Amino acid sequence: MKASAAVLAALVLASCASPGADGPVNGPAVPAWAADVVWYQVFPERFRNGDPSNDPVRESLPGWERVPSDWTPTPWGADWYARAGWERAMSDDSYRTVRLRRYGGDLQGVIDQLDYLERLGVNGLYFNPLFRARSEHKYDGSTFHHIDPYFGPDPAADLARVIGETADPATWVWTSADSLFLAMVRQAHARGIRVIIDGVFNHTGREFFAFEDLRSRQRESPFAEWYVIDSFDDPSTPEDDFDYRGWWGAKSLPEFADTPDGLDLHPGPKAYVFAATARWMDPDGDGDPTDGIDGWRLDVVPDVPIGFWADWNAHVRSIRPDAYTVAEIWEDAAAAISAGGFSATMNYYGFAFPVKGFLVDGRMQAGAFAREIEDRRGEHGPEVARALQNLIDSHDTERLASMIVNGRRGLPYEREDRFDYDWGARVSPARDSTYILRAPDDTDRAIQRVVALFQMTCVGAPMVYYGTEAGMWGADDPDDRQPMVWDDLAYEDRVADPRGRSHAPEPLRFDGDLYAFYREVIGLRRSHEALRRGSFDVLLADDERQSLAFARTLEEERLFVLLNRSGSEVDLRLPREGLDLEPGEGLYPIFSTIGDPGAIRISADDESRVTVRLPALSGVVLLRTGME
Repeated sequence: MKASAAVLAALVLASCASPGADGPVNGPAVPAWAADVVWYQVFPERFRNGDPSNDPVRESLPGWERVPSDWTPTPWGADWYARAGWERAMSDDSYRTVRLRRYGGDLQGVIDQLDYLERLGVNGLYFNPLFRARSEHKYDGSTFHHIDPYFGPDPAADLARVIGETADPATWVWTSADSLFLAMVRQAHARGIRVIIDGVFNHTGREFFAFEDLRSRQRESPFAEWYVIDSFDDPSTPEDDFDYRGWWGAKSLPEFADTPDGLDLHPGPKAYVFAATARWMDPDGDGDPTDGIDGWRLDVVPDVPIGFWADWNAHVRSIRPDAYTVAEIWEDAAAAISAGGFSATMNYYGFAFPVKGFLVDGRMQAGAFAREIEDRRGEHGPEVARALQNLIDSHDTERLASMIVNGRRGLPYEREDRFDYDWGARVSPARDSTYILRAPDDTDRAIQRVVALFQMTCVGAPMVYYGTEAGMWGADDPDDRQPMVWDDLAYEDRVADPRGRSHAPEPLRFDGDLYAFYREVIGLRRSHEALRRGSFDVLLADDERQSLAFARTLEEERLFVLLNRSGSEVDLRLPREGLDLEPGEGLYPIFSTIGDPGAIRISADDESRVTVRLPALSGVVLLRTGME
């Protein structure tokens, strides 16, 4: 979910007023392994249905009483924009019913595909919320200490087993879903894959145990101060006077209360969150956290007081000193990372925004792009910079392929500072009837490969959103959360359209060529430590040719990355001095987005320059070599 940027300044200012703080509360805490990770984001309900016997039932949906009785899970390979009878009966608008679909993705599906992820080369998994909730996205948690029963093998038994639990961890049991999650973590660790999960600590769902008790018992509830209550029910009136604050005004997401000074979360929910945190980080409580998760992604960080984050991060590190905690902050996050003691941020501000402007849309100048990438990275220390989660797309944005397709529309930007990255009405056909939903063509895929090459060679830990490597496309939420495209499953052609527009049938298939490319470019990053820990030096930023050249250097290893975002072949003339070439040394290509590095033409003009000829919309990685 998207953090509110409006409160970010207040969050950082508050950190300076925290008790006993003369500056940053903790400072960033970056584990050494964070720079070596290629992250892969999993949206659990849409990744893989490994166990059809646990598929959600109608009674598990939010507001299920209003859902037609003929509701059933949607077939995995169905046309995304085609609508079942129960959907048409509820509304004429597909966007009013799509969130009630369920496809049956579960933890067994993840376990079954760990080999796929290992072959791809990713070595870190970030899971969108896994905790029990009614929605498809699970940001409306009913608990933070149980995995959703429909992700596990026996939902009915799990739901019965937790009856009678309280906020006291001594009453908590382990369900079959909880146990399967821990089994998945063990199997991921055995493959060298780290696991982090989503923590949503500023709001819950209405069925969260504390809020349910509060609704029932009102002022008499022991949880009466856990939430921001505007008014309790007056039993002397026939109306229900109970009212409370919902996150961003959504009553389905009641907000936890802060302390009166606004510097911390209320002690009640804070203690509960700390207990749930420890449960997943050291499940058996023996002091050895290797059986637990490796860290957390934290939702809407600016909407929770900085005092809480400082204490919570310290708590996390007391359990596991090398834990990785990454904050969801969409704007400049440097001060908040330091004040709250995080490891890094999801790097929308310093990576995704400028990449959208230059590489995706091709409209930002190369020089401005280089400066923005370097300046925004420079706001962090080098350890944090290497751990920044460099993403392009996510569950909150258009998919990369559709960003590219629609970037070619060339519409004026509404926000130049974000290059309309996830901004305004133009990111979805739900709000813009001109939004293009077609499959990417060869040009779009060429751009995508250039984007991926930069992502894997830039400073920071890259993150791939599930299915990007398989060729998936789609508009902003909810269209970015379609079922994963697998090579062993059949899919209907795309025929339907959410706005009734006609188009020729489009096949939806696993893109084996694109997958192979992602596998190779991920392998490139993992094979060269300079791409993970080396310096980043811009050698050339050519506005006229829309081209960029930079070096990644670590001790004796030096790689050169050249990108041509223009639609024409270009000759890039690089100074030998900047290349650090000794007499008799030259350059040779080891990787190219066009498939054959040997097709890249390299020539020495004279003793001062080397010319590299790059095809349109391409990139290459070069190494130094002695010349015969």
